[in-house]
Amino acid sequence: MATRWTADDIADLTGHTAVVTGANSGLGLETSAALAAHGATVVMASRNSDRLQSAMAEVRKRHPDADLEPALLDLASLASIRGAAASIGAAHPNIDVLIDNAGVMAIPRAETTDGFEMQLGTNYLGHFALTGLLLPALLSTPGSRVVVVTSLMRRVGRIDFDDLHGRARYGRWSAYGQSKLADLMFAVELDRRLRASKAGTIAVAAHPGYAATNLQTGTSWFQNGYFAVANHLFAQPAYAGAWPQLYAATSAAVQGGELYGPSQAGGSRGYPKRDRIEARATDESTGRRLWNASVQATGVGFGALGTPAD
Repeated sequence: MATRWTADDIADLTGHTAVVTGANSGLGLETSAALAAHGATVVMASRNSDRLQSAMAEVRKRHPDADLEPALLDLASLASIRGAAASIGAAHPNIDVLIDNAGVMAIPRAETTDGFEMQLGTNYLGHFALTGLLLPALLSTPGSRVVVVTSLMRRVGRIDFDDLHGRARYGRWSAYGQSKLADLMFAVELDRRLRASKAGTIAVAAHPGYAATNLQTGTSWFQNGYFAVANHLFAQPAYAGAWPQLYAATSAAVQGGELYGPSQAGGSRGYPKRDRIEARATDESTGRRLWNASVQATGVGFGALGTPAD
């Protein structure tokens, strides 16, 4: 358990390489800034070049010596994911930490370039594919980590294997909850497979609690208004929301397969601590089923792990 831990407690990361998705704003920007402040080379990945350049300028404004690299990455396109992973992997054969942070929340039904429901495709399947493609660089780095960012909404999520992409019935919040439960299950299952292959890499999950970011905007006029008030009254700032994923990415106390989130107000705010993982997220048969469905959907097989852990 972490006690009053903040980003100031991160150890020196000189010589380490971190890849952060969704780095152009919110938790991703704050995570990138904190890692860079402690000496890491940070590959900031985003789908929007202009916003990415603005985010990099913001980090450098705070930390003039920040070692940053841009990576154009659209998690709603497998072609973009493959291209970004190839470029990142070529430039960085050793990656110390991959933080699967980017996401969309509670949007009207839409589909990715490859026909996935947008929230499942962006929040989960895109990160599944990216992680698999960058796995060789992680496996070649002793002590490396994959941090998968989930959400409090995982608690109400259910994996609907009969209608994963919401074609028969779609609810924006139920789809979001499904994608965030899938993220947590991915971290648990990936760590199980890493342990089975005796890898030196671990997988961990983290969630920000309730943090004020632009994730809550652009959904509908009602939601925008609701979150504008709720963010002001209840949310913690984005830099505090980033603490759990930063702790998961850097603390020597972290072990594979764990989940970290805020320690107060039902996990919605406060300093980071180890959180409870719901039983349905650790069920091995369901985890294997989701994994196999994800391999089939993305075409990314995690061959670097060797023999499957099924």
